[in-house]
Amino acid sequence: MQIDKRYRGIFYMLLAALGFATMGGCAKLLKGSFNAGQLVFYRNAVGLLVLLVGFVIKPPVNKGARFHLLIFRGLMGTVALYTLLYCILHLPLGTAMTYNLTSAIFIALLSFILFKEYNGHIVLVALLLGFTGMLLIYKPAVHLPWYYHAAGLLSGITSAIAYLTVGRLNRYYDTRIIVLSFVLTGFLVPLIFMIIRYSFNVPSDDVFFIDWRWPVGKEWVYVCSLGLAALFGQYFVTKAYGADRAGIVSAIGYANIVFSVFIGMALGDAFPDIISLSGIVCIIMSGIIISLVRKSGS
Repeated sequence: MQIDKRYRGIFYMLLAALGFATMGGCAKLLKGSFNAGQLVFYRNAVGLLVLLVGFVIKPPVNKGARFHLLIFRGLMGTVALYTLLYCILHLPLGTAMTYNLTSAIFIALLSFILFKEYNGHIVLVALLLGFTGMLLIYKPAVHLPWYYHAAGLLSGITSAIAYLTVGRLNRYYDTRIIVLSFVLTGFLVPLIFMIIRYSFNVPSDDVFFIDWRWPVGKEWVYVCSLGLAALFGQYFVTKAYGADRAGIVSAIGYANIVFSVFIGMALGDAFPDIISLSGIVCIIMSGIIISLVRKSGS
């Protein structure tokens, strides 16, 4: 199927949103069996295996010359994944994904700070609306530890940095190489922490110094689905940010929240209360406004 060039970024981002929401659902199903660090390892192990097979079938073609950006993108993406999965395991799925998708707000902020992309007072209003949404989401769950919310904001910030980097890598590298930079880093980081843990008898925790554990029974299905859904989402989000400006496609990613709310409800999450829902709507509106303003100025 041939997609009109004007709408490729939107189409790719919708596919990515569905993939990431499915990944979140799989992570929820594994909540009682694996911690965030273990899920980061398995998510990327599955993705790495699929990518390597793909490279054998069809070798990548690259211009290269931006290797330092590849490494940086991998590190930022890995931090974003750690914090996202940590939030998914401790917050309602829709809330965790909403925090992650504050990336559109931080993309606008960082674009102004780093690249002097100023889009007028409307964007400033949208940023305030987005931050108001964050406060509304935080308030209903104030009984939860503050670091759950801090992890959510960190996932949004690091995702924004990673996505901005992707836009500058697409001209030089095959999409799969950009995805590989993230998947390989996300595989090696937990592996290194695991080796340190067992080599120096470091006490285990839920994030970095993880215990080794094989999946059993149906867990294999969920773990493989987690990795494949995440790889699917990562591939199409990379194509989306390469097909259009970051500010344009980022708002489409808010479909992820809708998918995630309903997947979360199917897995036992309650429907967001009125205050949380208001916060989600504020963040969605903020992202859409930023997207439309940036598009009209591009």
